Amino acid sequence: CGYMTDFNYPQNHHILPSQCGREAKTERKQCFCTKTHYVETPHGVLHVTLHGTRTTRRPAILTFHDVGLDSKSCFSPLFKFEEMQEIVKNFTLIHIDAPGQEEGAAAYPAGYQYPSMETISEMIPAVLQFFNFRTVIGVGVGAGAYILARFALTNPDAVEGLVLINIDTNARGWIDWAAQKLSSVTSSLTEQILCHLFSQEELSSSTDLVQSYRERISKAPNLSNMELLWKSYNSRRDLIFDRNSAFKCPVMLVVGDHAPYEDAAVECNSKMDPTTTSFLKMADAGGLPQLTQPAKLTEAFKYFIQGMGYMASSCMTRLSRSRTTSLSSSYSMDGSRSRSRTLSQGSQGGQMPPSPSQTMEVSC
Repeated sequence: CGYMTDFNYPQNHHILPSQCGREAKTERKQCFCTKTHYVETPHGVLHVTLHGTRTTRRPAILTFHDVGLDSKSCFSPLFKFEEMQEIVKNFTLIHIDAPGQEEGAAAYPAGYQYPSMETISEMIPAVLQFFNFRTVIGVGVGAGAYILARFALTNPDAVEGLVLINIDTNARGWIDWAAQKLSSVTSSLTEQILCHLFSQEELSSSTDLVQSYRERISKAPNLSNMELLWKSYNSRRDLIFDRNSAFKCPVMLVVGDHAPYEDAAVECNSKMDPTTTSFLKMADAGGLPQLTQPAKLTEAFKYFIQGMGYMASSCMTRLSRSRTTSLSSSYSMDGSRSRSRTLSQGSQGGQMPPSPSQTMEVSC
């Protein structure tokens, strides 16, 4: 499509038709292309997929996937969702794959020292520089949420907003470490990752989604690379912050009801600045709400972006036309006023997601 030509493919990399901009369409004389790049960073090469017009007038939406997934399997259902297209057409999307996790990645040699979570977060500035973006809105899931959170804490001027799904900011304690060691003996790597991705209800009922991802992970050619990322995530360090030294940007925390990291997300929310944090707890969303509830997450994301001052004229989604809302105000323990909203959703309606200036727990 003539959109971008500055490819940096490694030697012997075969370009597939889907990688060289064939997924393009012209609308209002703008070319919306999908292209892949290999970006050199101080700590190695990252596989990055860019979609959009590459305009720097707005921040890019930068995504980072979870363990056992890549950017495509983690985010395609969300960003290809019909009502998400209004956002996609207004922002450039930058999807980062963790080292060695992209589709078709070659297995690392034995003894390869995989980068830590902290090191991976330090690779992101090179991606922004490569595409000439000064700021981003981060969207991360699980390990990706942890990486983006660390990046935002160390590079506050580069992040305008964060959507963190299933985040756990704590390092593994001794009990968790022992349980993980036992699990590694009694369970396969595939089952360990599935327990990380999905709720116990989903695993017990063996849903089609669980089965498809079990097959995908177990048959992945780069399964050994997944194991390296899994070990790196389990060796993560605590993210140290509190309400007085938290993120300098609006944050929306998202977790599915009964998801594996529900308690961790609740704990993270307790450490956040209530004036800039929104907490979205999604019922019937399972462990990966971006896959199982893209409509609800799209609506929440749209209002989150509007609260940041973008897409102010955007129309409401169909979910927001019917809503029931229960509001209550409370005071924080230190005496300063804070707002706490609980929004309940009927089977046919939705709720207006919280603006970044309010802390809310949303069950929808």
